[in-house]
Amino acid sequence: MQTTQATQHDQRDFSNVGYDEAIERARALIPFLRKHAAANDKATHLVPEVVNALHENGLWRYIQPKVWGGMELDFVSYFDIPEMLGRGDAATGWVVANLASHHRGLALWPKQAQDEIWGANPDVLIASGIAFMQGTGRKVDGGIELSGKWGFSSGVNHSEWEQLACVVKDADGKPIDWVMCQVPRSQFTVIDDWQTLGMRGTGSRTVTCDKVFVPAHRALSMHVANPAHEYPGLKIHTNATFKVPTPSLGGHCIAGCMVGNATNMLEQTTDLVKQRSTSYTGAKMRDFQSVQLRVGMAGAKIDAVRVWLRNDCLEAHGIYRTGGKLDMETKLRYKRNCAMGMKLLTEAVDSLFEMLGANGIYDSSEMQRLYRDQHAALGHFSFSADAQLAPWAQVALGGDFKSPTL
Repeated sequence: MQTTQATQHDQRDFSNVGYDEAIERARALIPFLRKHAAANDKATHLVPEVVNALHENGLWRYIQPKVWGGMELDFVSYFDIPEMLGRGDAATGWVVANLASHHRGLALWPKQAQDEIWGANPDVLIASGIAFMQGTGRKVDGGIELSGKWGFSSGVNHSEWEQLACVVKDADGKPIDWVMCQVPRSQFTVIDDWQTLGMRGTGSRTVTCDKVFVPAHRALSMHVANPAHEYPGLKIHTNATFKVPTPSLGGHCIAGCMVGNATNMLEQTTDLVKQRSTSYTGAKMRDFQSVQLRVGMAGAKIDAVRVWLRNDCLEAHGIYRTGGKLDMETKLRYKRNCAMGMKLLTEAVDSLFEMLGANGIYDSSEMQRLYRDQHAALGHFSFSADAQLAPWAQVALGGDFKSPTL
């Protein structure tokens, strides 16, 4: 499977690009991404034109440390950049959200790992398999022996590394650590199994590896419940944007691109209604009060979710900037908000799609793809209301919730 990425002699430096410039670069790509969205969908991964455009404008690296030539933007950009790109194509926003977040994540690793991965090419892309239970680790001399099969590795076609999660067990099979491993492409296999309802352009294929040796500097404990836990990379990268815990807000970046998707749906259906009369009576759709209510309700839900999730990112960054930490109830509140926000977005997209009538059912309809993408994305664990709402309520009601990695 061929990858598309910058080579060593193409190294670029985006450390002087600030938030406003990054947002404008993302906004400028919207027409380009809409033009290529169908091609991404058909290819079941981002096409080279899109991958290379993102390399050229640096948006793969919007949250990478400045010392490696990244933009190192404030944490709110974790949501904002994918949201803007999602207005052009949800799949593109999703892949950027994932791969860029792994640039942010690598900042937690020891310097030796950063030197190994970014040293030759800071443009290199890193995909992931984040479900700890899908991987098994065994401690060996100098590191970990890793085996597993991880689903939903978005953007793996374009990535030279994988960030793979595992549970490390002792000789009796008892879990003793929860670890993320950085694994080069030569040591994992990609399974071409991404044939899906929607979000096809994300190329979120399954990856496997069997008894791969991961040296200690590329194996990082995520066992935050351990009182002695610390991330060695935070001694180098002190910006609070790297301290915000990904398990608490990891869904917000991909939720951002789905806010963008819903915004795209709203814009395109609104433009269609402005132009369209009904096929049978000739009445103008924009004069139907029911249509006005659908558009008004959808717009309100989309705007509300955008403000809601942005505020979570701003709040969390502010807490860490002033030396604080998130308590369990706050962490679970953010996860609750993310799932509930996606529920509201889906309601908005569904209502707008229903309004299209038979015009929306064609494979050639862009709105049909936006609808499919919304429902495919809804399957992500971060967006499960069943999984994410009850834990917050349990703690809010005085109960206890424990997680080794949250």
